[in-house]
Amino acid sequence: MSIIDSVATSYLESLNRHLALFETMEAYHQESMQLLEVCHSALQAGGKVVWLGNGGSAADAQHLAAEFVVRYKLERGPLASMALTTDTSILTAHSNDYHFDTVFERQVQALCKPEDLVIGLTTSGTSANINLALAAANKIGAFTVALTGRDGGEVKNIAKLPIIIKNDETARIQEAHMFIGHWLCEAIDMVVAEQQ
Repeated sequence: MSIIDSVATSYLESLNRHLALFETMEAYHQESMQLLEVCHSALQAGGKVVWLGNGGSAADAQHLAAEFVVRYKLERGPLASMALTTDTSILTAHSNDYHFDTVFERQVQALCKPEDLVIGLTTSGTSANINLALAAANKIGAFTVALTGRDGGEVKNIAKLPIIIKNDETARIQEAHMFIGHWLCEAIDMVVAEQQ
């Protein structure tokens, strides 16, 4: 088989794995509705939605925070949201002076309040910096959510609402997270626009 044939086959195999995962997404409907409810409650209480993740999940966290502050589809006012992955001075100073495991925990301690919603994205559920940050948010009294995968890892016992994508492939888990994240943006737009 030539490299062109192998690449073409790879495309179709990836597509099939994506479709197989998305056939299971209805199973996360109720959890996603609960996510919408706690998100709306946080915003109504004057809180903010705080996102965090590593690597590709860090990019997804920033993406979703931007959708909240700017808009998704409907015209509405800005929504309070931030990603803890964007301040390079904090990220590098803390990692240099202390430890990368506590880089988000420190920011949660500094920036979060009980009215907030803190959402950690971790495909494995075993990222120490996500788990410590969510535990810190719990101590503050914020509501915590984990978008995770595989068997949920340690984070399923930390987040108040763990949404566990039962899949072992990182890319597929991230695709499911972004589906839920984009749906949340669409749903919160509808709810907020209706009230304005």
